[in-house]
Amino acid sequence: MSYSLVVFDWDGTVMDSTNGIVAAIQGACRDLDLPVPSTSAASWVIGLSLESALRRAVPELTQAMVPRFLERYRTHYLLRDPELRLFEGIEALLHDLAGRQVQLAVATGKSRVGLDRVLAATGLRGAFQATRTADETFSKPHPAMLHELMDELQVEPERVLMVGDTSHDLQMACNAGVHGLGVSYGAHSPQELQGCQPQAIVDSVADLREWLLPRVGC
Repeated sequence: MSYSLVVFDWDGTVMDSTNGIVAAIQGACRDLDLPVPSTSAASWVIGLSLESALRRAVPELTQAMVPRFLERYRTHYLLRDPELRLFEGIEALLHDLAGRQVQLAVATGKSRVGLDRVLAATGLRGAFQATRTADETFSKPHPAMLHELMDELQVEPERVLMVGDTSHDLQMACNAGVHGLGVSYGAHSPQELQGCQPQAIVDSVADLREWLLPRVGC
């Protein structure tokens, strides 16, 4: 199979931000005297829209508490912002993919404001031909993000690969009728990823490069 469009999840796939998101959820819960979810429970919801994630990770959160919770979440997350880094080797991989005339896109549970901020901070805005965020369309695992990206970039499903670190990413790929590739260095375990029948599961960016490069291009 030769892919002409590779769609990347962001958190836990491109950027090493899983621990920061988990800590922000847990910190906001402490600030509001809510039950604090375990690390595994908080990491499981990464990749969903923030609203969907909070419904699952913090079921005790009432609608009236949401604005205050979001303010505390963002405060905790931004405090860790200087610690967030791209996974080693990911920028070089994106450059090499672009050199092979492969279109690149992002499908993320982040908000548009959040994605635009990290794209600017990392200098990767120009690396992607199109992006979709959870506040612009349906949240994962609904296939809308991938359908919209395929329509915009005029690529058939059989030429599309979705790369992600969660079962939400890979289930979205299944729902959209495209191939999925799991990375085990993010939020979900290999066992969770395997349940979505990806083409493969890789354990590092180096392994991602080795698997991906021979399978892209014209």
